[in-house]
Amino acid sequence: MAERYVSTLELDAKAEAAPWARRHVRDVLRAWQVTDEDIDTTELAVCELVSNAVQHVAPDSPDARVTLTLRHDNAQLIAEVADPSDRPPVAACATAEDAEGGRGLLIVGELCKAWDYYPLPTGGKVVWCAIALA
Repeated sequence: MAERYVSTLELDAKAEAAPWARRHVRDVLRAWQVTDEDIDTTELAVCELVSNAVQHVAPDSPDARVTLTLRHDNAQLIAEVADPSDRPPVAACATAEDAEGGRGLLIVGELCKAWDYYPLPTGGKVVWCAIALA
């Protein structure tokens, strides 16, 4: 199936990346006339992916960047977050009810029809998720 739209945003791997990514998702998906419900789902999934990338990349390289790519076709939206870390993502369960982390990929798994990752030939990886559109 051919892509209808593609958008890319490069961000510093810092705490501010997630809010900027959310704003980008909202603005781009509104322009693509995606439903509000699907925008909300995509915003949350992207925020989790970007936050996870920032958390695991920033300690390794203070000048690191993450790249968000959104791909839209008629049936789904693919969100990809590329980062320079070779460490694969792990869907770990938070150990305590009040834990502040450990649920991101579990949330992505519940929101999306699929998620996974692949290594980049130049180093780093891309973590992606697919959201079925209404």
